[in-house]
Amino acid sequence: MKKVVTFGELMLRLAPENYLRFVQSEKFEATFGGAEANVAVSLANYGLHACFVSKLPSHEIGQMAVNSLRKFGVDTSLITRGGERVGIYYCEKGASQRPSKVIYDRAYSAIAMAKDEDFDWNAIFDGAEWFHFTGITPALSDGMAKICLTACKEAKKRNINISCDLNFRKKLWSKEKAGEVMGELCNYIDYCIANEEDAKDVFGIEADNTDIYSGKIDREGYISVAKKLTERFNFKGVAITLRESLSANDNNWSAMLYTDGKANFSKKYAMHIVDRVGGGDSFGGGLIYSLVNGYDAQSAIEFAVAASCLKHSIEGDYNMVSVAEVKTLAGGDASGRVQR
Repeated sequence: MKKVVTFGELMLRLAPENYLRFVQSEKFEATFGGAEANVAVSLANYGLHACFVSKLPSHEIGQMAVNSLRKFGVDTSLITRGGERVGIYYCEKGASQRPSKVIYDRAYSAIAMAKDEDFDWNAIFDGAEWFHFTGITPALSDGMAKICLTACKEAKKRNINISCDLNFRKKLWSKEKAGEVMGELCNYIDYCIANEEDAKDVFGIEADNTDIYSGKIDREGYISVAKKLTERFNFKGVAITLRESLSANDNNWSAMLYTDGKANFSKKYAMHIVDRVGGGDSFGGGLIYSLVNGYDAQSAIEFAVAASCLKHSIEGDYNMVSVAEVKTLAGGDASGRVQR
């Protein structure tokens, strides 16, 4: 069984029921999620040895977080226990022209306060073929930025492929700080994942003839972004998700994988969204699964986009679909007909 390590923060997600606003709600639904944890759940559901690494308190809320991963078969044995708090994020789902909103309460969480000695990279990377993190993790603190750099160096020593979703979060750090930190980390990364805004926000690389608010997408503009990123950091591949936001509920969804000097575009899906949080992470999980298993570039991007399309129909952060379900959609069956 192929081993993939993901590294980051697992948070408590508190959300009003259905489409209620924060100010309307008298109770919140409690679940868990976080970019790298979401990827680990996808990979475990696909049958890989998905190992999630983090630091969580030893109290009951920390154990709830760990249990939320265990039930999907994620390896939690290398999560360090300690610290005082689990990070929290509040999520209000948008509808129609009202966007979703996220409010963070994650300062001084256990992982943000972690130290170098909390992580034994020899044990963590034993038998691993792939390492994944996102730009959220080094944004948590200066200490975590240094730990991410150590992890990348240790993975490189072992010839482990490294992927990173840029995942710029303006509520966590500035564009200038992100560019500085991610610029150093990207020297170790093999596969870079980004959306229509990340490359611009982190590295100032913008797609031509594209307006993310109008939904207009120009393919050549994204090819140029991927080329520039590849030339700067010598990536093996750059994957860019292409979201056309018609409203909070309805998006067109596709992606591109640029590798070996060629751009491979997926088919486009018209999605009616149940929950978009975790959509990018499900794309990353699908891409990693397909590349670890030797899919060609076109098959890899089709699998990743189909996996992410399905996630948008599922409540919560985690993508709870099987390889067979993803392949059915990627193969052209988008009817949504009852399976009997």
